[in-house]
Amino acid sequence: MNDLLPGEIEVWQFVETTARTLFGRFGYGEVRTPMVEDTALFVRSVGEETDIVGKEMYTFEDKGGRSLSLRPEGTAPAARAYIEHSVSNVEPVSRWFYMGPMFRYERMKTGRYRQFSQIGAEAYGAKEPAQDAELMDVVVQFLEALGLTDVTLNINSLGDDACRPAYHAKLVEYLNAHREELCADCQQRLERNPLRVLDCKNEKCQAVAGAGPNVLEFLCEPCRTHFTDLQRKLGALGIRYVVNHRLVRGLDYYTRTVFEFIASHPALGTASTVGGGGRYDKMMKGLGGPDVPAVGFAMGLDRLVLLLKEGGKTFTAQPDLFIVAADVDAACQDAALALTSRLRREGFYVEFDTRGGSLKSQMKRADKSGARFSLVLGGDELRSGQAKLKPMAGGDLIPVALGSVAQTLRQAATQPSSPSSLKTQE
Repeated sequence: MNDLLPGEIEVWQFVETTARTLFGRFGYGEVRTPMVEDTALFVRSVGEETDIVGKEMYTFEDKGGRSLSLRPEGTAPAARAYIEHSVSNVEPVSRWFYMGPMFRYERMKTGRYRQFSQIGAEAYGAKEPAQDAELMDVVVQFLEALGLTDVTLNINSLGDDACRPAYHAKLVEYLNAHREELCADCQQRLERNPLRVLDCKNEKCQAVAGAGPNVLEFLCEPCRTHFTDLQRKLGALGIRYVVNHRLVRGLDYYTRTVFEFIASHPALGTASTVGGGGRYDKMMKGLGGPDVPAVGFAMGLDRLVLLLKEGGKTFTAQPDLFIVAADVDAACQDAALALTSRLRREGFYVEFDTRGGSLKSQMKRADKSGARFSLVLGGDELRSGQAKLKPMAGGDLIPVALGSVAQTLRQAATQPSSPSSLKTQE
């Protein structure tokens, strides 16, 4: 688990702001669910035999004897909220997004932590492949807005209750024939949930899975039509993709469409998936809610931030920072503190060193701050009623009437570099 301090948090804020803007364009509204849920919610939705529920959840008993868990993912809590608030009775189609911390006790990997952050979106009420395509378009445009372009979309279809049993039987038959080639975990998965074998990262297991039966060859006509229509719509959107018949994702609730976005970047090592999702048309009913189709995705914010930092882009909290420096004299400090407060009310980013000190020492600190300008307010300036605006990149001091400081700073902020062309404010 990590601390995020100034200097790094700006990257996170950039990603979060970009997400809120982009998702809003698509008509997705933000929801926030508790970080603690009833453990049964995840057992029923994610799946008791998944690694998340079986090995990774932080589960505890509260003082009332109830089993609670820190949320390991965001889809099940959002579905619970959708059902609990009877949203299907209010609107036929709902589009939500969320962002926040999730918790899993798992092996540490590059860009993955036991408290990690996700950004995700869910669309309820539309079973058509157009909704799947729109959701993938959200991710594509989000990644483009972040400046991340070296990411590949992988898609697959897992079929539904009509066609998956035949594939499941064939897969079990094949895997049993290759049991001795599988890792110990996959030998156990073969007994409980054979699809999880396809999700194993062990190289030998991947080799076995790659030569196994292809789920796409078992799709019934409705599922095949859905998948074909999805591909056509992705083509209409100009979204490039790869059909990957081994893609199953790690959760039990998916039906038909599943997808992942894979980044090709050495910073992520082998852990190259930055996000993914799929369709889960049976979850709502399985949780005791209405029979409402749904599709969603989630992306790891930690990995996105890692990729952005590796790209060398600079992120700053404020576009133009001004420093107010004052003499150690109490009257000057009081006037400077009041001026600083007034400028902040006017919308400026302003720093003021409350420790005081000589003007010389304050200007040295201003030089190191990255500020574009400093305002000097000493005894002479206070008596004359004019502060001095100093461009930190070099240039002459500019007298500024104390009643016109905000106007002058706004003019300074529009200058591309030095404010030497600014007029003195009398």
